[in-house]
Amino acid sequence: MTSAEHDRLMRANQANWDARTPVHLASRFYGLEQGLDPERWFAPFEWEDLGELAGRDVLHLQCHLGTETIAFARRGARAVGLDFSAASVAAAKDIAARAGADVTYVRANVYDAVEALDGRLFDVVYTGKGALCYLPDLDRWAETVGRLLRPGGRLYVVEFHPLLNSLGPKPAPGEGPELLLRHDYLGGGGPVHRDATHTYTDGPAVEGATDSYEWMHGTGEVVNALTGAGLTVRRLRETDELPWPRWPRMVRTESGWWRLPEPRIPLLYGLLATR
Repeated sequence: MTSAEHDRLMRANQANWDARTPVHLASRFYGLEQGLDPERWFAPFEWEDLGELAGRDVLHLQCHLGTETIAFARRGARAVGLDFSAASVAAAKDIAARAGADVTYVRANVYDAVEALDGRLFDVVYTGKGALCYLPDLDRWAETVGRLLRPGGRLYVVEFHPLLNSLGPKPAPGEGPELLLRHDYLGGGGPVHRDATHTYTDGPAVEGATDSYEWMHGTGEVVNALTGAGLTVRRLRETDELPWPRWPRMVRTESGWWRLPEPRIPLLYGLLATR
């Protein structure tokens, strides 16, 4: 697929996220009307891997509503969020202002982040939880991250495990709650086109731009993209917990997150890499 075709599909995704934003703002899933709690989206091991953030420059790529970005600011970081959706960036600025959080938000495609941020360098680049699947070219992404980090800087990716993205419920009604391997684990098969009037949250239908495109990326592809860009992978964690119940049969854990009752399989991973 050519770069022009990639750009066309990413513009479709941008329009789709613009259309999603008002639905997400009003959803129970994000719970903004009940009060902002950005820490709920983080596993304890994330803070352990990220280390001390006070006084650090932290960039959150593909930040959407910027709720996690606010958590970095509350821990003393000079926090910047970047997203390609104008509606998301506008919403993120409003949420941060109402929360009294000092966060800078920038509208840009992740591949244009170096130019959009005027070459600014960061101690930490953070991304994940549904971000990488919207990027067609991980090598280009990893190169961009490398250019955003100071020497010794950290990239932290917390992303849905590709095994989770491969699972789906049985398509026919009345066949039980079992999950089957229905989708590719590995990338290379081209984009997956979705035309959905509802997103991962509750709330009304998305109006207008309902088309979106996702690319599968196995963990090997992520690691090789980063090492190919000169970064060193320091740690890889896998967990069987998610911050919300993706499937009805998931059970709540002591951490407040959710897991499948059986079998124990990785649903989320955390990857720490340094420049």
